[in-house]
Amino acid sequence: MSLSRIAISLGLSVTTVSRALGGHGDVAEETRRRVEEEARRIGYRANPIARRLRGGRSDAVGIVLPTGPGQFGEPFFLRLIAAIGPRLAEAGLDLIVSSARSGAEELALYRQFVENRRVDAMIVARTRLDDDRIAYLRHARLPFVTHGRTRAGGHASVDIDGARAFREATQRLVAFGHRCIGFIGAPLDYGFGFFREAGWRSALAEAGLPPGPARFAEPSEENGHRLAHELLAGPERPTALLCATDRLAIGALHALGDAGLRPGYDVSVIGYDNSPVSNYAATPLTSYDPDIEGAAGRMLDMLLAQLAGQDGAGMNELRGATLVPRRSDGPAPDLNGQMKSRAISREERSDDERPHDTA
Repeated sequence: MSLSRIAISLGLSVTTVSRALGGHGDVAEETRRRVEEEARRIGYRANPIARRLRGGRSDAVGIVLPTGPGQFGEPFFLRLIAAIGPRLAEAGLDLIVSSARSGAEELALYRQFVENRRVDAMIVARTRLDDDRIAYLRHARLPFVTHGRTRAGGHASVDIDGARAFREATQRLVAFGHRCIGFIGAPLDYGFGFFREAGWRSALAEAGLPPGPARFAEPSEENGHRLAHELLAGPERPTALLCATDRLAIGALHALGDAGLRPGYDVSVIGYDNSPVSNYAATPLTSYDPDIEGAAGRMLDMLLAQLAGQDGAGMNELRGATLVPRRSDGPAPDLNGQMKSRAISREERSDDERPHDTA
């Protein structure tokens, strides 16, 4: 079903037929109508690859997950991709997903995507405060949007106010009577790691409390388990742990179980991401929901606007996260292991907020 068949049937040149089907304005309306009718009659479908090459477009958006090759298990990334894919499909765009280790390997993959014209735009996940990917995409003049902020700014971005969420989480724990609140965070060169730690630190300062013990590592269950063990074995054992992600928090819950401690009774734990596993841990995890689906929608609004010719420099949005209280946090124990009294007793808590007796 080639262009030449339509051209022969209508007595036109192949060039005229191609331009008529491509929507070019230099083709007479009557000619365009005849070509389109003949194409429908014979069931002609344009070769999408050839059309993209002629137009200099890929009709695709890329995202490179900053993980090891083939490691797509991060719940946040899975939710982000699941939210983005259908919206791009509605706009007639494909989503190309790959992964690479942070650093030179990751930047090399960005270059491959852009310089081989595999994508028309990029979505940048898990920004760093000083991010080489942003500098490269700006230099390449490729439309892009980031999930997270950078120090440089001046680019399209959607971020969740992690500083506010972790300030609120710390205030919640202080109101529960906790005075030694430990922090298990992501590396501080990540934007989200920096802002969440800042929220924890500022809330303790506002309460007149010194920063509790803190540890930092890549957000994984293994690291959460290891770092929680370190904090629990330290000279000043925290009565609460604030974790930068749910994955770190799940590891911390298991560390409490190893130590014979009960989450929500002996040590409170709060995470962030509201990942599916947080609701099904042995002690359901209090967490913050960052509304990934809503953020993904706004990111695509910004990306599509740039593909339509708008400047992304002024496009940025800071959104809130919502606390989802479950059973992993509660009043601080006193020195004898008894719960400190507070204005709201355990009996007044909702069933969803009462801790289990098991770790």
